[in-house]
Amino acid sequence: MRLFLAACLAVPLLGGPALAAPLAHFKTATLAAHSCPGDTVVWATGGKSKLYHKAGDRYYGKTRHGSFVCEKAADSAGLHAARMAAVRKKK
Repeated sequence: MRLFLAACLAVPLLGGPALAAPLAHFKTATLAAHSCPGDTVVWATGGKSKLYHKAGDRYYGKTRHGSFVCEKAADSAGLHAARMAAVRKKK
């Protein structure tokens, strides 16, 4: 019963981290932008990496599994921005 109540209230039971709020996933950046006015829309990759890509990144909207989400919501859900290395021109 204690575990159920702690999970419902998103309260840590024994000092562990609080449960993250679920992300609202969108198929298009336009739909996501309507959901989070004043916030940046990012592409959250699906999987264990917990990454998101910003507009202009190489993989923004292009990974096989992913969705558009609000950046603040992604941050609060434990995702972090991908570190994109500068694209070097081949000689």
